[in-house]
Amino acid sequence: MALDTNTNGVATTSLQDLTDSSLPIFEVERIKLHFSISSDFVAAQVANNVLILALSTGRILRIDLNSPGDIDDIDLPKRPQDVGLIRSMFLDPSASHLIITTTLGENYYLHTQSRQPKSLSRLKGVRIEAIAWNPSLPTASTREILIGASDGNIYEVYIELSNEFYRREEKYLKAVYKVPDGPVTGLWVDVLPDRHDRRRVVIATETRLFHFTGHIGRPGQEGSGSIFSKLFETETPTVHQVARNSKPVPSTLTVSPDPPGGFSANGDESERSYAWLSAQGILHGKLRTTSAASSNLGSNIFNNSMMIAKNKIPPSENASGRRRPTADPVAGLLLTQWHILCFVDGRIVAIQRLDEKIVYDQVVLRPGDTMLCLLSDQKKNTFWLLTTQNIFEIVVNDEDRDVWNIMLAAQKFDQASHYAKDPAQKDAVATASGDFLINKKRYLEAASVYGKSTRSFEQVALTFIDHGENDALRKYLLTKIATFNKTFVMQRIMIASWLVEIYMSKLNSLDDTITTKAQLIEGTNTAETKDELGGIRKEFQDFVGKYKADLDRKTTYDIISSHGREQELLTYATAIDDANFVLSYWIQRERWQEALDVIKKQNEPEIFYRYGSVLMSHVGTELVDVLMRHPDLNPRKFIPALLNYNKDNDIPLAKNQAARYLNYCVNQLQSTDPAIHNTLISIYASHSSPSETALMSYLSAQSLNAKPLYDTDFAFRLCIQHSRVQSAVHIYSTMGEYSSAVDLALKHNDIDLASSVADRPSDTDPALRKKLWLAVAKKVIDQQGVGSIKTALDFMKRCDLLRIEDLIPFFPDFVVIDDFKEEICATLESYSRSISALDSEMDASAATAESIKNDIKQLNNRYAIVEPGERCRVCGLPLLSRQFFVFPSCQHGFHSDCLGRKVLEGSGLTVRGRIRELQASIARGGRREKEARELDALVAQQCILCGDYAIKLIEEPFVSEADDQNEWAL
Repeated sequence: MALDTNTNGVATTSLQDLTDSSLPIFEVERIKLHFSISSDFVAAQVANNVLILALSTGRILRIDLNSPGDIDDIDLPKRPQDVGLIRSMFLDPSASHLIITTTLGENYYLHTQSRQPKSLSRLKGVRIEAIAWNPSLPTASTREILIGASDGNIYEVYIELSNEFYRREEKYLKAVYKVPDGPVTGLWVDVLPDRHDRRRVVIATETRLFHFTGHIGRPGQEGSGSIFSKLFETETPTVHQVARNSKPVPSTLTVSPDPPGGFSANGDESERSYAWLSAQGILHGKLRTTSAASSNLGSNIFNNSMMIAKNKIPPSENASGRRRPTADPVAGLLLTQWHILCFVDGRIVAIQRLDEKIVYDQVVLRPGDTMLCLLSDQKKNTFWLLTTQNIFEIVVNDEDRDVWNIMLAAQKFDQASHYAKDPAQKDAVATASGDFLINKKRYLEAASVYGKSTRSFEQVALTFIDHGENDALRKYLLTKIATFNKTFVMQRIMIASWLVEIYMSKLNSLDDTITTKAQLIEGTNTAETKDELGGIRKEFQDFVGKYKADLDRKTTYDIISSHGREQELLTYATAIDDANFVLSYWIQRERWQEALDVIKKQNEPEIFYRYGSVLMSHVGTELVDVLMRHPDLNPRKFIPALLNYNKDNDIPLAKNQAARYLNYCVNQLQSTDPAIHNTLISIYASHSSPSETALMSYLSAQSLNAKPLYDTDFAFRLCIQHSRVQSAVHIYSTMGEYSSAVDLALKHNDIDLASSVADRPSDTDPALRKKLWLAVAKKVIDQQGVGSIKTALDFMKRCDLLRIEDLIPFFPDFVVIDDFKEEICATLESYSRSISALDSEMDASAATAESIKNDIKQLNNRYAIVEPGERCRVCGLPLLSRQFFVFPSCQHGFHSDCLGRKVLEGSGLTVRGRIRELQASIARGGRREKEARELDALVAQQCILCGDYAIKLIEEPFVSEADDQNEWAL
């Protein structure tokens, strides 16, 4: 080990794994300093990875082990000749506060942020032997601390660093207690967990160990007065005393350092250990923080402490290798987490606190070397041995490696399992614990422990079976199955199936007990058995839910069925989501609501198809609500269920759930399946209500489609079968069979219906419309008879196509003309008016023809005058320069080619194509005169400035892309 900047101040060790069990737990390694020391060490302290060395010259070296290259070299304010050599130092656990005492009774205080020790004038002459630091560190001040002196006095002092010359570092100093027998060799203060104002104070002397617990005082302001006076004045200590030795022996009190992982909330790890070195040996135990009564806490600690006799440590060997006859005294003492480190005549001896066995005994000092001190770092768990010339670190490797074994030997199985590190150790603990519990007949506890061990499965199972402990066997199997990985499929299936058998047997046994009201074991009654039955059922339900994947479905059903456990069958089926079984179970018992609750959770269509019929018959409304939430279902497969429901339930159509679901399929799902539409028509047509409103509403909606989605023949037969005349007539009409529709309506004497159908043919087929109305009129005349000719004639006025002469053939032969004389006269007058109107039209047509003849004659005499300077209205060149056209009505002239080009641009595809064909034919020398006349007729059909061509130019912009845009600029 070397203390240098390359190793950050820690020992250099081998590259082997420190957790390797082959390494010794303790190793003492010498620290190599990379700087020279001109004088001997006289005192030392270590805390929070800060090492402080005091030299005989009065120098103090403060070394941060995290960065050992930075060393604070500090001198006392006065020379050693004036104040004496440094006798001892006391460093708080945070390394913030250092108190230095000299051989001449001078005491100094050094703060971690200072390099100038301050004299403690109030403590001058006090020979300090021990200090109990405030548990609330670190702070800027020491706060209230206790100092033990060589004269037995205990002082309370509050030290705070001050830069003012006239101000002392000690705010106050007060003697709070005095021990009766000599110097104070150790002090410890901590806070009890129940209240923050309760403290524990432990005081050690050579022969006595004092334990105080009590409330501290509360001064008005921090540092203004003593807080421990109240505790020492009001509380009586618990004292452990040993006989005084005739020779002076070393005495010290040491407390274990902080656990590496911090203090836990409970258990032994939340409590520190202590060790007191006295003439009799080493007293060690736990500094308990809780007890049945706080006043008994000290007694509880001392009663549970153990004494290691001084002869427990073997004497050293002499030069010949033989043991000396007497044991050497322990000169130094330290506590690690699990061991007591003793310095005995140049040796380091480590004793395991739990079983007091010596685990390490090694000579570390050469003959003639003297130990200066044995130190521990409370925060960092490091341990140091110093002589006047050398520094050694006691390195701890895997200190708790054997704790589990010691706990196991002491039959503290829970603690042994806690400290066991690898599976083999944990298994050994579990096996031993199980054997112990079996011997104590604590079978249920043994079952849990055995389940986590590798003890033979058959052996454990037979043990429980032989003792008739089925409950313990059940618990063991539950624990065991949890230890198997999911890859152990066969093992998990076998154990799970066995557990089902055990559960069923247990449930049957409890049922039998309740049924027969047999005498139970003492202290038990039927009510308790019922509670136990409910608990086992709940446990089985949890088991099935957790291990359903490990249960073979057929095997499990067979096991449960063989025991006649219907409720457990339902529990298992529910757990594995076997909807078929669960639904069958509830339907057989007519528990419709429970069946609905199951089917609501299903997404498998086959489940709905299978159980839809029976559920529709009993809970149709609720089932339809569920079906409407599953648009992915095939409605066709529910048709039998819907028809059965409709057959068994004669209720209004507004409440008919079959019609409701089919309407949902038609209107919401937009179903085009003819079977769905035919079924809906069947339900509407076969309903007992005489109203055809619902059916007609559906048919009317379907008539909007290009082709009806239902089978018209099927629908018509149903309508006829159930006397739905209006609907049948409507179907005839949608098929275009108006004559059949009118005949059907008249057959059932429904004149109004027949009249509405007769009006449906369009105006393009007046003959059919008149035929239909004649059929209706004949029916009306036949119904009215001779005495109601007037009524028949009034009906004739409903159709503008019927005349009196059309109706006369329908009247009976014995009808006299007086009955319809007025109608005949009105008809004749109408004919007369029609003839007069035709004469007027003929005269107008003759006049128009004569006018046209005159216009044709005048066209031969029409002409236009073209002035010599007249220009073409398209190109602007003189009109007479080549062939041209002039329009007499507007006097506009155009070159023939300019006019032809404009006509081509504004004509349609047909005219444009024809003009090009004619131009090509003329160019080839075809029938020029005829084609030329046709071409001229097309080109000169109208003036392009006055005719349709000019109107089309409205959409064209004034300024084209070919024009100069700048000419239009403002």
